[in-house]
Amino acid sequence: MQTRLNYREVQPQALQAMLKMESFIQSCGLDKKLYELIKIRASQINGCAFCLNMHTADARSMGETEQRLYLLSAWREAPFYTEAEQTVLALTEAVTLISKEGVSQELYEKVREHFDETEFVNLIMAINTINSWNRIAISTGMFPTT
Repeated sequence: MQTRLNYREVQPQALQAMLKMESFIQSCGLDKKLYELIKIRASQINGCAFCLNMHTADARSMGETEQRLYLLSAWREAPFYTEAEQTVLALTEAVTLISKEGVSQELYEKVREHFDETEFVNLIMAINTINSWNRIAISTGMFPTT
């Protein structure tokens, strides 16, 4: 496999824009481990090996368990995620696959049972940020290294 181009070198301002989004998410109060679950689940859906490799390692370093990482793609059938985490994972899937069914009112209300309006915005920004990173990595041919 070969990287198509290094977008950071070709257009550094694009990287700076993404880093500003990432900086917002890092400073908005969103739980760091929850953000890693969002990043991993979106990356699974998008098929971004580069991001999966990075974010599973990051989650492990934060103390996330192997069991929860292995079962994340089947979170609905695994009893290892809190109700709030399950709701965030459902939101992650809905936003990542937004052209299929959108974000239903029922899901919005479920999210709001656990998160206020500001936290809801933070969650959708986090989901959009990782989706952007995934699309950049896949489009430019980034892949994990050993």
